[in-house]
Amino acid sequence: MRRTAVYRDDLFLQHQPGYGHPESPDRLRVIYDALDKDGLGSRFLRPQFGPADADVLRLNHSAELVRRVAATQGHETMALDPDTHASARSHEAACLAVGALVDGIRRLFSGEIDNAFCLVRPPGHHAEQENAMGFCLYNNVAVAARWALRELGLKRIMIIDWDLHHGNGTQESFHDMREVLYLSIHKYPYYPGTGAALENGTDKAEGYTVNVPLPGGQGDLEYARIFNELVVPVARAYQPELILISCGFDICKGDPLGDMQVTPAGIAWMTRKMVEAAAEVCGGKLLVTLEGGYNLNAVRDGALAVLGELSGEPIAGWPVNLSAEQAEEFAQTKAKCPSLDQAILIAREFWPL
Repeated sequence: MRRTAVYRDDLFLQHQPGYGHPESPDRLRVIYDALDKDGLGSRFLRPQFGPADADVLRLNHSAELVRRVAATQGHETMALDPDTHASARSHEAACLAVGALVDGIRRLFSGEIDNAFCLVRPPGHHAEQENAMGFCLYNNVAVAARWALRELGLKRIMIIDWDLHHGNGTQESFHDMREVLYLSIHKYPYYPGTGAALENGTDKAEGYTVNVPLPGGQGDLEYARIFNELVVPVARAYQPELILISCGFDICKGDPLGDMQVTPAGIAWMTRKMVEAAAEVCGGKLLVTLEGGYNLNAVRDGALAVLGELSGEPIAGWPVNLSAEQAEEFAQTKAKCPSLDQAILIAREFWPL
């Protein structure tokens, strides 16, 4: 088994966006409960970690945004935009979420862990440099990437975002930088309205943003082909020193906010391909962080599928593992996906696919 770290804390359950809000504490509670069942969590390392401070947050966010979010502390409810609400301890939870990713990256590079899954909330990939939005207060993955660039001196980080929604905040953060390659697979047109195929970076960083906008309804075979024919080849060409995954389970079948059809087997395949790619290009340095996903069973099962692949040991007692027959089918798939064909044509202008 690999030394897989799980980052979790009950403070993340204290972020309360409001009654009936889809981004509820239950999203994490179902995963935590599954990990606690039959001692499953003992298979994974559980590091101690602390919150990111304002100086770290300002690596990617304006001082004004940090001030606005911090001002929600102690208030029962405050709206930062029509969809994005904070409660008394939301700012603490958001700082700790960023801190989890930073600590995970630090431990990856110190050799203490092999990979990690940050089971945190609030999510992050919609938060822009100036704005909290889309259920997100701070952009966890973007702040952590900037920390790694500054503190570890990294030159190439790859962020893969498979949430149903385009990570507008992450794209905004790095659209003009070659030091971070952002690749997003998402439904389009859909919230937040960004992520068209021709949004591929600006100035000297053209080609370092790769978008795969999908019309909806895609499932395991289409996602497997995207990873086989685009994500892994781009990773090989870019040769990142670190791979970060913004993992949204709202691509799973039955999610109330989406119509994708991915199953736990598909999630496992995507994770497996990135574990293999990380082993090939960056010594296995791979960190996954939770973004969206609003069907509780799908969130739980997807998280267990990810953990089984990260650790290299199937999760017994849960129907979340990838069979040999499924793996063969996913490896050979040529499922029709015109959006992928278009994305490959665009990416070939910049990468040897």
